[in-house]
Amino acid sequence: MLLSWTGDTQATNKKENKGSVEFQIVSFTNKIRRLTSHLELHRKDYLSQRGLRKILGKRQRLLSYLTKKNGVRYKELISQLNIRESKTR
Repeated sequence: MLLSWTGDTQATNKKENKGSVEFQIVSFTNKIRRLTSHLELHRKDYLSQRGLRKILGKRQRLLSYLTKKNGVRYKELISQLNIRESKTR
């Protein structure tokens, strides 16, 4: 289940705004889902596990940035991607 992001009203002129935070989060989520399915078959692939942890950290940092900048877009994005809300510290 790969999701695509076309952007919001700011990106109506372009087909895809690859620099937007939302697009980057969606692409990281797709990579995470692909690596997770790979690791179900190859449990001892430690390099892929490391890559998965790095991508998870990048996505977490982008999600926290989006929370600070625009909470409404954050809520819409996590509901669309069906991911959990980040824990507050």
